[in-house]
Amino acid sequence: MNRTKIEWTDFTWNPVTGCLHGCPYCYGRKIANRFRSIFPNGYKPTFHPERLEEPYKLKKPSKIFVCSMGDLFGNWVPAKWIEAVIKVAEDNPQHIFQFLTKNPARYREFRFPENCWLGTTVTSYEDQDRIFDLPRYEENGRTINFVSFEPLLGPVYISGWIWAHIDWVIIGAQTNPYKPPKPEWVDSIIIEARLHRKPVFLKDNLRWPEKIQEFPEVKGVEQP
Repeated sequence: MNRTKIEWTDFTWNPVTGCLHGCPYCYGRKIANRFRSIFPNGYKPTFHPERLEEPYKLKKPSKIFVCSMGDLFGNWVPAKWIEAVIKVAEDNPQHIFQFLTKNPARYREFRFPENCWLGTTVTSYEDQDRIFDLPRYEENGRTINFVSFEPLLGPVYISGWIWAHIDWVIIGAQTNPYKPPKPEWVDSIIIEARLHRKPVFLKDNLRWPEKIQEFPEVKGVEQP
């Protein structure tokens, strides 16, 4: 587990690494291929059971981004790996565990405690249907659904009723190489989020003139 410069979380925790999506903008694959001493399997999906104990050692309540170096809910990940990770979240209710996947439909296969935030990545209108795959509250009883529009590579068109699936949005730019989104793409998301009273978090890499970095309020769960 490592302290991180990712502004919307405190730590990254990678009990499972690797991904088979093959996204051209993926920073994780570049890091894994560069540091082979740390990632001997490269970006091949790998379970690291020795890392499961790390959140237990963290005394201060914190936000933990789970599997920043992979996609825990890819169809290739065995259910027993995922269940082992969720068990750690259950055992550590003082922390908020933030999950992010390009395959949110798989969330429905599992039950999550209230300190788990379930997110999906959307880069443009071409993949915004992932939002519909975020589980409804009555399906697993957890607290937060969020959408990470990072990297935002094109416009998104989210009508009013779709916002019922969303509790929080993050917007960020592509980095390495740097490719900022058009301002109107960002503005449209902010305007819609404001209309529906949803918190917005703009990452620093947007270089946006106004600093907007909001978090959702969760009843019954202390915000670290």
